[in-house]
Amino acid sequence: MDGLDRAVAVLRGRVETAEKELRDLKAQLAQAEQLAQDARSKENSNGPWKWPLEAGEYERYGRQMILPGFGVQGQVQLKNARVLIVGAGGLGCPAAAYLAGAGVGTIGIVDGDTVEASNLHRQIAHTTSRLGTTKAYSLYCYLHDLNPLPEYKLYEEHLAPQNAERIVSQYDVVLDCTDNPATRYLISDICVLLGKPLVSASALRTDGQLIVLNCPPAPQGSKGGPCYRCVFPQPPPPASILSCGEGGVLGPAVGTMGVLQAGEAIKIIIRGHHVPYSTDAYPTPDALPSPTLLLFSSPLSGPPSLRAVRMRSRRADCYACSGSSVLTLESLSDGSGMDYVQFCGGLPSPESTLSAEERVSASDYAATIRSVTKDHLLLDVREPEHFGIAAIDGAVNVPFSQWKQSINVEEDGGQVRPEWLPPTLRDDAPIYVVCRVGNDSQVATRRLKEMGIDGGGKRFIGDIRGGMRAWKEEVDKSMPFT
Repeated sequence: MDGLDRAVAVLRGRVETAEKELRDLKAQLAQAEQLAQDARSKENSNGPWKWPLEAGEYERYGRQMILPGFGVQGQVQLKNARVLIVGAGGLGCPAAAYLAGAGVGTIGIVDGDTVEASNLHRQIAHTTSRLGTTKAYSLYCYLHDLNPLPEYKLYEEHLAPQNAERIVSQYDVVLDCTDNPATRYLISDICVLLGKPLVSASALRTDGQLIVLNCPPAPQGSKGGPCYRCVFPQPPPPASILSCGEGGVLGPAVGTMGVLQAGEAIKIIIRGHHVPYSTDAYPTPDALPSPTLLLFSSPLSGPPSLRAVRMRSRRADCYACSGSSVLTLESLSDGSGMDYVQFCGGLPSPESTLSAEERVSASDYAATIRSVTKDHLLLDVREPEHFGIAAIDGAVNVPFSQWKQSINVEEDGGQVRPEWLPPTLRDDAPIYVVCRVGNDSQVATRRLKEMGIDGGGKRFIGDIRGGMRAWKEEVDKSMPFT
């Protein structure tokens, strides 16, 4: 298999090289054709070219230029605008596509991840042929094929305090298309410090939310749009954060939010709200736009819905945008002001949750425990949808989220045997817990012991290290894993 894998890798590399050469040739051809068309139009005109846009741009963007309130001036504003998209995933792909299609002059793309097969159902700019390439480059390929006229700038890295000022300072409007709290706070903070309006969105399962922040921008302590910290002063507890890998996400739901982000960015550009706050633009504090949080839901059963919730203005005690803020560009870049990962609860460290004696590897469980320890229980704590896709033979599915309903307590404080615990299982028979990647199973193991299921140490309770991912890698490579 190693020889075949190497052959596949070599062929894939050759295909990628050929495809890149072809893309470059197509790009050169498109640019040459555009230049030739513009030259012919000018040559056939009566005198010097006197229009603010090139001939091809009138043809390409004409359907939006005839919109009331948009016009040629709006198109010129888009052409002169610079928009940064942080995150080239489910939100960033549709947002970037509509901004490129609309003719935004410069589009920056920040993302250090690579394209995986699990991205493709919702991250519509990426393709099977670009698996393994960086998302920033893959999105660029899609956008350039869609519209070669804008300038695309790629940052194949993650946004961090050390590079945030260098990247964000070059743009007029920022779109937060990321999926983790630490980066959201960082993006908001740098936008406050640099005076950039921010369009932020998120999506999970079939729901999404969107809010325009720091718009209009204003110096710290001045009246302006609220920042992310004004709306969410404290991050959610790490244990409450559900990723799309665990909770799932519907492609059209996250796509809808990305499209809405593009629409808000276009409105900011053509309305001129990205200029610094001034009393001329907004004569009174009452004239400031009222910030709203847009909530979207598209349940699998029932019609979709959109609801706008009015949000508060800037907080007087906000860490980032208030007059008492100590946040500066220097403190952000050198790390002396805010540790974003620590602020959001730190990185998960599942290895420290259980001791080594409380954990077994997937291969050990398959080779020894399943074959030797006949009287035991394998408890799968994933959600039913994950369990229904693939499970280990003999596993009992008890989703961790439902345990409070699954444990009954007698009125006198004594504990009743849980309904999911097989009545034929001996009181000292061990219980092994498995989840998706080995995080929830550790929490579940600890919780089982807290509930007294181990009989005060009489019964062994432990988890399978690495979860179903490890099972696929070590035991059954044919098992589907999502």
